[in-house]
Amino acid sequence: MKNFLAVDTCGKHLAVLARKGEKTSRFFLPDCAMRHSVLLMDGIDEALRGADLSPGECDFFAVATGPGSFTGIRIGISAVKGFCLAAGKPALPVTAFEEIAYNGVDGEKRLCLIDALHGHFYAAAYALVQREGAPALEELLAPAYLSGEEVSRFLKESGCRAYSFGALPLPDGMAAEACDPLSGLERAVEAALKAGRFASPEALYIRRSQAEEQLGRA
Repeated sequence: MKNFLAVDTCGKHLAVLARKGEKTSRFFLPDCAMRHSVLLMDGIDEALRGADLSPGECDFFAVATGPGSFTGIRIGISAVKGFCLAAGKPALPVTAFEEIAYNGVDGEKRLCLIDALHGHFYAAAYALVQREGAPALEELLAPAYLSGEEVSRFLKESGCRAYSFGALPLPDGMAAEACDPLSGLERAVEAALKAGRFASPEALYIRRSQAEEQLGRA
């Protein structure tokens, strides 16, 4: 069992996971009021202490790369890149979509949704399958930026169930069911580790930031 530190700062919540051997320590705030830059290091410190783990003992550092809050994503990635540089260890990126999808059960088809505001959503769909005795994801819909109407139509046509990090109202009286960010982060990291998916983390931006869009219209 490898030692690692994993963080997710993509949305309203703040999730930190530290593992040393068989011991796992978790830190979670369901809504940190987008104060990731202020609260992240305290959360990391608490999780590390709970696992009796130091950054130098980590074999790698994992981070959720989005989609979600543009600022939050950059905070998490910057922190992990700093740990990787200081400790000389690799990074393991995972996506927020994977965190949601890995909360599922074998054979389930999930439309993973993240609120993009103004009636739009970041979306990706997967079927959770078993490959070589381990859970894996089969992509049904590549990451996309969808309107509420497009989400509603996809759900009706695909047979997927909708999930998000919190209860999320959708058009036509539908809603995305809430799932556990910490559990999803842990399972997504385990799957990425099994696949050996080490890489320099890059933000998953499905659309341009509001500032960039306003600049383009200027």
